[in-house]
Amino acid sequence: MKKYGIEVAEQIDWTTPRLLCIAGAFTKYDEYAVQQINRNIELYSYKQFGNDLLLLELVNATTAQGVETEGVKQYTASNKATVTEYLNQSDPELRNRFEVIRAFLMALGDDVQENTLKHYIAFRRIKNFACVEIHPQIGRITVYVKVNPDTITIEPGFTRDVRKIGHYGTGDLEITIMNDEQFEKAKPLFIKSYEAS
Repeated sequence: MKKYGIEVAEQIDWTTPRLLCIAGAFTKYDEYAVQQINRNIELYSYKQFGNDLLLLELVNATTAQGVETEGVKQYTASNKATVTEYLNQSDPELRNRFEVIRAFLMALGDDVQENTLKHYIAFRRIKNFACVEIHPQIGRITVYVKVNPDTITIEPGFTRDVRKIGHYGTGDLEITIMNDEQFEKAKPLFIKSYEAS
């Protein structure tokens, strides 16, 4: 609030904060304890290699289920439906396409976590690497990934540079998936984003 002002501070969505705990090691009690707390908590152990390299390894992660956010100011840009409502409104073909995308993203590594937020479904390692929106009215799935748009050839109708365009989720590259061919073309971009996160 001091740095960016009250307007920016009020736009922060505090509905699903997460706590990252980083230490040289954790005990079995630590891992058990965070499993008992209904909050988004992740434990990372670190190993230092020389003076230049630091390895962070996910030890344990818990995802809160139905946490009350009493007293927390929630920011919404509109009264639009949630991503879960959009997924439920989707026809079977669009739901199946989402499940195929979801399965691919989850299979990228044992460290991938899925988190359903209000407007998108986030897939992350330490940071989000893919944010998925469902658009049932037009039969489209939009995925935002952390790939520098300058490193690829932008294809209108498939990829778009969104660095200067407001959107939900994180990532500078928007990928539109409306058919199996676009999904196949998107796979290398998903992998690139995963590897960079």
